[in-house]
Amino acid sequence: MLFNEVKKDLILGSAESLLNIQKKFKQRFQVDDIFGNSKVFEIVIANRLGHILIPGHSGTRDCKDADGNIFEYKHYKESSSNHSWTFNDYSQTIFEKMRRENYKIIYAHMNDTNGLSRNVFKRERPKEIKFPELDWYYEIPGSLMANYLEEKTIKITNARKMINVSRKQLETYFDPQYNYKRTPKTKFNDGPYSDDLNSIFNEIHNLERATGVINLLTSNKIWELITSVYLNHNVNPEQGGRLGAHDAYDKDGNQYEYKISKSENWNFQDISEAVLEKYKSIKGFILVTKNVETMSINTIYNCSNGLLYKIKEKMEMKANRYQVEGRVMRRKQIGLTKNDISPYVIEEISV
Repeated sequence: MLFNEVKKDLILGSAESLLNIQKKFKQRFQVDDIFGNSKVFEIVIANRLGHILIPGHSGTRDCKDADGNIFEYKHYKESSSNHSWTFNDYSQTIFEKMRRENYKIIYAHMNDTNGLSRNVFKRERPKEIKFPELDWYYEIPGSLMANYLEEKTIKITNARKMINVSRKQLETYFDPQYNYKRTPKTKFNDGPYSDDLNSIFNEIHNLERATGVINLLTSNKIWELITSVYLNHNVNPEQGGRLGAHDAYDKDGNQYEYKISKSENWNFQDISEAVLEKYKSIKGFILVTKNVETMSINTIYNCSNGLLYKIKEKMEMKANRYQVEGRVMRRKQIGLTKNDISPYVIEEISV
């Protein structure tokens, strides 16, 4: 496993540049934390549709237009293995809210493979990768979508209350005025956020080229890279790729799982037997607290692999509690606090 020299000054300098972009963006549009939770993809979509971003993250709608229409965005990337849009945690209450508010839902496709199909892109592995762009989308009124989801979820029995919606489903179920694939009318450089996006993409492009780590704007990847410089780790360039299914590795080839949070409470999701088995192969867990306002890391807790026992213990306790209470456990996830991890902390690094 090839280990590259950690370019600490370059990475932290890039983080400072991204922070300056984020500060200016917040001043102009009152939207912060633009490098978390795939927020940048919402900005890309809004830019091409001429929409106005609504401040906030989870629990709020995403955008509005000049006429006051409210929109929720859902997107998938061409590089993704799942070419559909996902609704999580649906309920009758949510269906009724969709009908009452009747916000519009944008189902967007992000071209992140240089216009190639996913398979061709993976096979050819172009050296220069263009940044994700909205190339087509569907627009469905929330009230009609609620009717569809209510009908189609009756027979679904998965505990997570999750349903995937495909292009074929949209085109088959909805009337012709809604079921067709649209292309954005606003050109990228004419959009309200184009200058900011170009600044972001240029900085990320330089950082990806210098480090060999791609998809830095997806999930917590940029934060994994910033964390890695304090541990002399290399971040796996592709999650689950040839270097393995974990986040980072050291010069001896030992692999690590990173969990990064705004507070000292770290979530472990989708804890299946396969995931627990995967964790057995790692050297340890790296639990991190971040400060999105300063684009920096606060504290790093280097925990031994023994933390796996605590994860299993809390998962079993949750399952037993739900069984006693007669409740269905919808997601196999738990949270670990500072007290939970304390017995397993090998090293605590204050940055």
